[in-house]
Amino acid sequence: MTGLLSANPIVLGLVASLAAGLATVVGAVPAVITRKVSPRIYDGMLGMAAGVMLAATVFSLLIPAMERAGGGLRGALVAGAGLFLGGLFLDLVDRYSPHQHFIKGPEGGAATSTLQRIWLFIIAITIHNFPEGLAVGVGFGSGDLGSGLSLAAGIGIQNVPEGMAVALALLAERYPVGQVFFITLLTGLVEPVGGLLGVAAVTLANPILPWALAFAGGAMLFVISDEIIPETHERGNERTATYMLLVGFIIMMLLDTTLG
Repeated sequence: MTGLLSANPIVLGLVASLAAGLATVVGAVPAVITRKVSPRIYDGMLGMAAGVMLAATVFSLLIPAMERAGGGLRGALVAGAGLFLGGLFLDLVDRYSPHQHFIKGPEGGAATSTLQRIWLFIIAITIHNFPEGLAVGVGFGSGDLGSGLSLAAGIGIQNVPEGMAVALALLAERYPVGQVFFITLLTGLVEPVGGLLGVAAVTLANPILPWALAFAGGAMLFVISDEIIPETHERGNERTATYMLLVGFIIMMLLDTTLG
């Protein structure tokens, strides 16, 4: 742990966000083995992912943002403004970047052929991985090693069902197993990009740290509310998904308490 404390935060943020992104490949393994995953199991895993992200947003991003901004009304106003800006940013990206959700359908002018839908779906996963990497990077850039580690661990956990979704989509289109793993890996590699940007920004310009923490939290909340929770409620598995959200929230809360 002493070695980690003395390491360059930019390097730590990059490595941790890379490790979290690589967890998408873990999700591809059961998809390749079984070739099919029960909708109830998949929706439950997505619900757990939503719970992990929700707890990470609260405990590792918004509360530290308010504290770093001075606490009280000022802290709440700064965190609230940063949160709104983060949600607005992801809304614009989501609105104007063509992508596809298998349950919700196309967004942002998505194309209609099956092959194009597969790639637009992968783009959607990639878009949503960016704020997760950003959150890890900002966590390490804040100088709080525990916060960065808990964020990386939690986001790694929730990347597993996302990797499974990508792998199942590619297998349905008869992609070779090697390509399935490679493409699934690529969707996770956007996270170290976000991580590098986040940790570099707050390391080089520390006054923006409260804004960056809240911005990452707002982007994550947008993904939870706009994408993950609605998709878990589309196939009649909302009760399972809700209980798994609670489980995910508890897991991330324990991670934050243990590592933070």
